Amino acid sequence: MHRSIFSWELFDKMPVIGIIRGLSVDEIDFVLPIYKQAGFTTIEITLNTPEALSVISSLANQYNGELNVGAGTVCTLDDLTDAVNAGANFIVTPIFKAEVVKKCVSMEVPIFPGAFSPTEIYEAWELGASMVKLYPASMVGPAYVSAVLAPLNKVKLMPTGGIHLSNMLAFMKAGATSLGIGSELFDKKIIQKRDSEAMLNHFTLFAQQMQLSK
Repeated sequence: MHRSIFSWELFDKMPVIGIIRGLSVDEIDFVLPIYKQAGFTTIEITLNTPEALSVISSLANQYNGELNVGAGTVCTLDDLTDAVNAGANFIVTPIFKAEVVKKCVSMEVPIFPGAFSPTEIYEAWELGASMVKLYPASMVGPAYVSAVLAPLNKVKLMPTGGIHLSNMLAFMKAGATSLGIGSELFDKKIIQKRDSEAMLNHFTLFAQQMQLSK
């Protein structure tokens, strides 16, 4: 199938990657229109989500030009091939794997590889990562971001893991380029109740925090 091109213009409007992991197709269908309505522009479907590849494929068609739709938890070249063939227009990995980064760069697919140490972060960036996902960010906090970026000031970091309403601003002020947010953003209790108004209010709180960081 034809893969849509990642829109940096959309991403820069709201530099958050919302991470959907383990939601059903029905839950995703409920949540995504509201997510978009709240001003979010980029969504990651992890490959360990039920029917992940078919979900990516249908969302890439449905939201072409309106949402960036990518694949997460990509660990191998086979995962990468499956994700891109399904229509993912960006790739996120939980770990730093050089061959996956290189392949994405050669295909001109934005890649946000997971890294933790300054060495991993720098190696991923040197290979051409669009941004480096600092994971798990909850283990180190915003101070780590500013410490890493002091010598590596050209690197674009996306803290992910344990990001929530009360620490978003601190991570952005520490120098993060964007944030990856999963379960805190996609509140399962609200989703299970199918409460559209509560969902929109919840998303809007996160969107407002990001606007404050600009």
